[in-house]
Amino acid sequence: MSSFCLILILVTSLAYGDAINLTGASVHVAIHSPGSVVETAIRVLVEEVDKRTGLKWPKVSALPEPASVIVLDLDSDMAAESYSLTTREARVTITGADGRGLLYGVGHFLRTMQWKPGTVYFPRTNTGACAPAYPIRGHQLGYRFQANCYDTWDDVQYEQYIRELALFGCNSIENIPLEDLRKSPHMPLDRRTMNRRLSEVCHKYGLDYWVWTPAVFDLSDREKRAEHLAEHKQLYKDCPELTGVFFPGGDPGANPPELVLPFIEELAGHLRRHHPKAKVWLSLQWFNEKQCDDIYAWIDRERPDWFGGLVAGPGSPPAPETRARLTDAYPIRLYPDITHTVRCQYPVPWWDSAFSLTLGRECINPRPVFYAFIHNYFAPFTEGFITYSDGINDDVNKAVWSRLGWDPACNVRSILVEYVRFFFSANYAETIADGILALEKNWEGPLAGNGSVDGTLVLWQRLEQSLPELAENWRWQTLLVRAYYDAYTRQRLLYETSLEEEANLLLAAAKDTGAGEAMDAAFAVLNRAETEKRAPELRERIVALYDDLFHSIGLKSSVEKYQASGYERGCSLDFLDYPLNNRWFLEDEFKRIRALPEEAAQVRELEKLAAWTNPGPGSFYDDIGHPGKSPHVKRLENLNADPVTVLNYSPGFWWWDNGFSRKRLSWQDTLDYPMTMVYNGLDPEAVYVLRMTGNGDAHIRADGYALTQSITEKNIGEIKEFPIPKALTADRQLTLVWDAEEQSELNWRDYATAAEVWLLKNRRE
Repeated sequence: MSSFCLILILVTSLAYGDAINLTGASVHVAIHSPGSVVETAIRVLVEEVDKRTGLKWPKVSALPEPASVIVLDLDSDMAAESYSLTTREARVTITGADGRGLLYGVGHFLRTMQWKPGTVYFPRTNTGACAPAYPIRGHQLGYRFQANCYDTWDDVQYEQYIRELALFGCNSIENIPLEDLRKSPHMPLDRRTMNRRLSEVCHKYGLDYWVWTPAVFDLSDREKRAEHLAEHKQLYKDCPELTGVFFPGGDPGANPPELVLPFIEELAGHLRRHHPKAKVWLSLQWFNEKQCDDIYAWIDRERPDWFGGLVAGPGSPPAPETRARLTDAYPIRLYPDITHTVRCQYPVPWWDSAFSLTLGRECINPRPVFYAFIHNYFAPFTEGFITYSDGINDDVNKAVWSRLGWDPACNVRSILVEYVRFFFSANYAETIADGILALEKNWEGPLAGNGSVDGTLVLWQRLEQSLPELAENWRWQTLLVRAYYDAYTRQRLLYETSLEEEANLLLAAAKDTGAGEAMDAAFAVLNRAETEKRAPELRERIVALYDDLFHSIGLKSSVEKYQASGYERGCSLDFLDYPLNNRWFLEDEFKRIRALPEEAAQVRELEKLAAWTNPGPGSFYDDIGHPGKSPHVKRLENLNADPVTVLNYSPGFWWWDNGFSRKRLSWQDTLDYPMTMVYNGLDPEAVYVLRMTGNGDAHIRADGYALTQSITEKNIGEIKEFPIPKALTADRQLTLVWDAEEQSELNWRDYATAAEVWLLKNRRE
């Protein structure tokens, strides 16, 4: 990594101070380059200023002394892609090393100018020179049905979005031209046409155009292999610009290296006939250790000149490990997942299940502080990144990565201030930036105890009232709906938790009231979540905002309403009212219990349900994957130490029945092994039994002593029990360690996990 960036910026609010008034400015172009990226940069400057201010800056052939003017120039002696900004009297000069550099200089100007309708000022102190730290800075914008919005876009919308990414420092766009053959009901252009148009747009803006092309069939099938090669050849011929072809080793695809390597070599031959400088890149996703070793050996032996390098993405060896193994002759490119929150590369650590069950895997997810850390931790091992994105839900994250790819020393809040100033308002830039940071904080810790979620909504409601002109701005809508959704979910959580507590009291009294009456009364209480909904005004606003988002940017937040490709793909609206207590589980249990022939048996089952999480004095219960209900779990939460380890030992959230599982909530958030739990203040005279639910086997050591199971079950919801030798608790303390299981040959869905743990005080001796 080599970088130089010295820009002095003292811009915070609309206190203009020592600034150049550019309200009546003109644009002077010191070079003549028709039909080039320079012409694109000029047009972008004029058009984007007009959109925000209504000012229509004319282009002039001579410098208008002494009137205010923006001068655009080139200096080939500067480093590639770099730019400088200088000010003198009433003049601002933007100089680029090349067309790209000029475009990035225009982006800097637009992000930092002070503006309001009819007015533009530019601070004299906002000057200096800047070159990018990393040569690859891009985002994947695949035109396919699976995306949560891209398939609804025409080429005009695509161009605008690509333009905006470029203005934040992006230089690469990656399309998905061939994968996901399902027919989208939304696509305004056929895929071949859009594939070509995206290449043309990248050429127009001087950006690199990449394609992500997995082989989702068996490469030993000669007929399918030939058909797929023909698709590639047609694609290469269609594209005026093509920089790189990224072939993922897996996710999707399951071909071994002995089939993959000859195939990508053949791809490279066809690619270079149409694009001589283009290269083929490979990820090690889903390859096992031996397969990775074979690929490294092949690279060391063959050193192919058509090979671009390795891509480090989800399910592949981490970038530090890859860099240590890969010869320095080839670079590494990151492929970070910035679009997902659970069941992904970078899950939200210890996310409250109330969010995972409702917002879901592909929700609107501004995580600027988290992703800034992830970028700066892994980027030094690489030549840059092209992120994995499946929609606009991660738009803030794209801006953060784009800016950090240019300058990793950028302050996160400063990036957000620029984001807000460019897309929303210069006058409210600081406040809105803090509002975005507050949305990220909403997801920290147990939701029930996070009262700041309600304060965040109040802030966004005040901004909403102050800035009605932003009502149709899709980026504004994404942030608003998150503020409303988070607060609505918290209010529902508190309400529905209290309903379950009330229902449990009724079940506990079944011996006195009768089992049938107890179940009827408990059902009526639980059903108030439907008949007496909490905060209906918040719900109504959320529904309206998601509808606005579908019409403003094509965000498909529902399968039924907006024809999304699947419930896991951005469909937060479909889970808006998912139960945040065990109402569905209890309803199903009531049906089972009513079928029992004996009243006494029914009462016993109801008492068991009532005491599920409250095992009595001296005993303990942990919902292992819940941040607010697992006080005895020893956590790894210091991301700065090792983000890979910390994220690997955060809870996972299961996806059953298309997200509409009726299982107990505590079974849906689990922790993998190894796992440690610590207890203090135990009764030295008591005998304890460890009880747990979870998936698979469990090998547990108590203070180093291997426990023996007395009840052995392996399925979610079934009970395992381990008696604790009394001598181990004589010191009033107990440390339990679940050893890691050998699972290298298992699908991750079959891994051993812990869902719940009870330490039950049985009796005194």
